[in-house]
Amino acid sequence: MKKLYSLIVCLLLATGVFAQAPEKMSYQAVIRDLNNQLVTNQTIGMEVRILEGSNTGIAVYIETHTATTNANGLVSLQIGTGDVFYGDFPSIDWGANSYFIMTKTDPTGGTNFTIEGVSQLMSVPYALYAKSSGGATGPQGPTGAQGIQGLTGATG
Repeated sequence: MKKLYSLIVCLLLATGVFAQAPEKMSYQAVIRDLNNQLVTNQTIGMEVRILEGSNTGIAVYIETHTATTNANGLVSLQIGTGDVFYGDFPSIDWGANSYFIMTKTDPTGGTNFTIEGVSQLMSVPYALYAKSSGGATGPQGPTGAQGIQGLTGATG
């Protein structure tokens, strides 16, 4: 019975070892109002769109966030964890095309988005593509040498 419990504990610990790409990515921005003044220590509303192909491309994913800026006007988000309006973040095929991120911001915390920006996503988000390898499986390697005979265990 002790061996069974030990085996179960080992299996549970081993399952936590397998690394997986998180289905989110970090995003930070400094928020300024329409008068170019920092929006500090304030709740803001933000819409995030992932556009495919160009800075005017079709949105493959849209989500909204409500977040709070810090004393320097900095807001930090986890894209992929907001309130989803359209699309499925884990199913974006990062290797299929170039992608752009469009943010729309309401410095008053609502959904009246008056500030907009677009920039191309570069290397780091494309690591999400690596989790599926994106390529064909290589040829099977040669078979290794036969191992030595193990010891016979105690009978139960």
